[in-house]
Amino acid sequence: MRLERLRIEQVRQFRNPIALEGLQPGINLIHGPNESGKSTLVRAIRAAFFERHRSKSVEDLRPWGDSAAAPSIELGFEHGGHQWSLTKSFLQRKRCDLQVDGHSFSGEEAEEKLAELLGYQFPKKGASKEEHWGIPGLLWVEQGTGQDIEKAVEHAGDHLKSALNNLVGEVASTGGDDVIQAVEKQRAELLTGTGKPRGEYLQLEKERAELEAEIMELQTRIGQYQAQVDRLGTLAAEFERANRDRPWEEARRRMEQAQEQFRQVESLQAQQVREQETLDHVRQNLNLLRQNLEQLQSQGKKLEQRETDLRRARETLAEEEARTPAFDKALQDARESYDAAIKTVEQARQLESLTRLKQEVTRLENQHKTLRQNLDKATEFQQKLDEARKQKQENRVDPDLVQQARVTQRQLDEEAIRSQTIATRLTWQLEQGHSLYLSDESIEGEGERRLLEETTLEIPGVGRLEITPGGEDLASVRRTLAHLEQTLGEHLRALGVRQVEDAEQKLTRFRDAENRLKHTGDLLASVAPQGRERLQSETRDTLAELEARKAELDALRTSSGLADGNLPGLAEAERARKEAEQHLSEAESARSKHQTAILTARQNVENANREWQQLREELNNSESQRQLRELADKISESEKREAAVLGNLEALTKKIREARPELLQQDIQRFRQAAETQQKAQENRERELRDIRVRLEAWGAEGLEELLSEKSGEFEHINRRYDELHRRARALNLLLNVLIGKRQALTRRLQAPLQKHLDHYLSVLFPEATLEVDEHLMPGRFTRGNELGQMTELSFGAREQMGLISRLAYADLLQEAGRPTLIILDDTLVHSDAERLDGMKRILFDAAQRHQILLFTCHPESWQDLGVEPRDLQALKSEPVS
Repeated sequence: MRLERLRIEQVRQFRNPIALEGLQPGINLIHGPNESGKSTLVRAIRAAFFERHRSKSVEDLRPWGDSAAAPSIELGFEHGGHQWSLTKSFLQRKRCDLQVDGHSFSGEEAEEKLAELLGYQFPKKGASKEEHWGIPGLLWVEQGTGQDIEKAVEHAGDHLKSALNNLVGEVASTGGDDVIQAVEKQRAELLTGTGKPRGEYLQLEKERAELEAEIMELQTRIGQYQAQVDRLGTLAAEFERANRDRPWEEARRRMEQAQEQFRQVESLQAQQVREQETLDHVRQNLNLLRQNLEQLQSQGKKLEQRETDLRRARETLAEEEARTPAFDKALQDARESYDAAIKTVEQARQLESLTRLKQEVTRLENQHKTLRQNLDKATEFQQKLDEARKQKQENRVDPDLVQQARVTQRQLDEEAIRSQTIATRLTWQLEQGHSLYLSDESIEGEGERRLLEETTLEIPGVGRLEITPGGEDLASVRRTLAHLEQTLGEHLRALGVRQVEDAEQKLTRFRDAENRLKHTGDLLASVAPQGRERLQSETRDTLAELEARKAELDALRTSSGLADGNLPGLAEAERARKEAEQHLSEAESARSKHQTAILTARQNVENANREWQQLREELNNSESQRQLRELADKISESEKREAAVLGNLEALTKKIREARPELLQQDIQRFRQAAETQQKAQENRERELRDIRVRLEAWGAEGLEELLSEKSGEFEHINRRYDELHRRARALNLLLNVLIGKRQALTRRLQAPLQKHLDHYLSVLFPEATLEVDEHLMPGRFTRGNELGQMTELSFGAREQMGLISRLAYADLLQEAGRPTLIILDDTLVHSDAERLDGMKRILFDAAQRHQILLFTCHPESWQDLGVEPRDLQALKSEPVS
């Protein structure tokens, strides 16, 4: 199949007709920027084939805002040596006409013939969808869908298999299919698609499992019954023995003995605490007496130490007083140096201010000069700006209205030319001295007129001739001319000009003024970014500041009296001042510390003298001797009392240790727990005996062994039927697998032609790779070297490339089977890198030797080396369409 021409009108953005003529058998590259209408052309082709002409679901074809539009599409193509011509209109004028070598078809008959030819279906109602598109849905790739091929192959599967059968013969006979379907039907009575039981087989499996569970439960309960009988005898004997011996009473008696022993130990522990308290009191009193004795005995040694401390304090005071003159002299020198440094810093600061003012004056002079120059330029630019603004105002005109007038003038000229070609031509050759009257106008000699309206030709002395130009086209031309002249007059009046050339010149002057306004405004902004008034203000402010700084400079020169080069810099002067200040601070600190040391030494002398006098008077007192004797007697008595209490405490401690109170506490706890545990165990035996007797009575009444025998018989009956169906299900499953295996072998033979075409294209892009197709002719497993995986696991760009390769292979297969093929690619392969894209170009060029390809793109530079002449959609829009 080769599409030769496409013409559309009133389809989306194409309100006016546009045509694609002379399409080539191979690749046709149509390019244009985004929103230029490429996808609209593709949509038009799809609508021409897929949509019913009476469909109400094609509102997307209507141009925006035009409710009266009637989208129309015309296609011309060749297939099998026959010429096909399709004309289809939607919405306002529903129509479908098809001509095949002069034979005409219309309406649904034409649409069904096209669907049969290309291999697709129409929906029963509503818009055409992907599941209806069949072969074209596989070969016509919409923008952004090149990587999605699974559904397209699924929807075209029947057509592909039909084409394969035509190539390799009916290898998958319908008889084989009938056998497989029969086996599948019988298998489906017993098994689900996943091999799980169903129907009677499933019910028997459930009943069999329920009976097995019931039998196992009965066997378990019978075993439990027998175990409970044995447990009853053992438990009864244990209960009688414990009731006779009553071991919990012996445990309570021994617990009471241990409690009595522990109470005796607690009494000894209380006595031990009292003796320990007495011992602590005696020892505390003894320590106080010994400390008082030691204090009285040390008074003589303290007196000697006080005399030594007094002598050292007097020597330290004399040394500190001797150092005073040196500290006073250092402090005086530091103060004089600091005062000199302060004076130097002040003079250096004045010198720096003088230098800074000079620099500021120089800066302000330069700034004022620059501002003055910018102000002069700004004044000049402002004058030019005012002139351009005035010119713009005088020539203000609506560019859209000028464009409308231009278009109307061109249409009027074209219509006038056309009118001259179809008007009635009147020529005359009159003898000299003779004349005629054409609509009351005298004509003489030779001439020619073209008449569009009714005209009267008067021949003097003969009569009148009424000339009426004929033809509907002429009347239409007259109306069109009148309408265009009226429209042009309205445009010119609105523009305030006499002719279109004046409006063009006015628009040119208007745009020139706009350009000069922008250019001059930019120049003005470059010298006066914040406006001319602000620039004038800055110039005045700068001049005032300059005069103020000059006055300050003159005043500082007069007041300081400094020479510029006879002083150190301010930083050096400040550094010297800080050093002098540091020396002064150190001298003051040293002088202060010295004064503090003298005062401290004097205070130490006074304190040492006072302590020495006081201690000497205390030692000479007779009361001190008496206190020494009394302290010695009290210490002797306390030592004897300490020894007696210590002996009693050791005896009590020995008795308590021998009684082992911690073991007595454990015995009390052990015997209490033993009594409680033994009594509770007896209660549990009694309760368990009662429960076992009740349970055995209930089980004995159920007849468990008879019920087990009944359930076993029922299980044997159901199990025999289950085994029968189980063997049948396995046999049917095995038979179906064998039949499917044979069918798959035939299917692989069926896939061979498609696999051949896939391998042909794939070897160009991936020389060592393979792409396998499954039994449904779907591309699946992809192998490349050591890599193995599904096609869907590849990257987006690689899936897009594999999708296009697969579509080309399907096209080859269909062509070999005599089916029409037309490949449409809308902005495909945009995710391919340069190397892969180069390989895909080779593949497309090879496929174009057998198929027609319409390639739409907004990147023509990427396809320059494709070897075909590109067609610019923008240029096609401006070409006249007949």
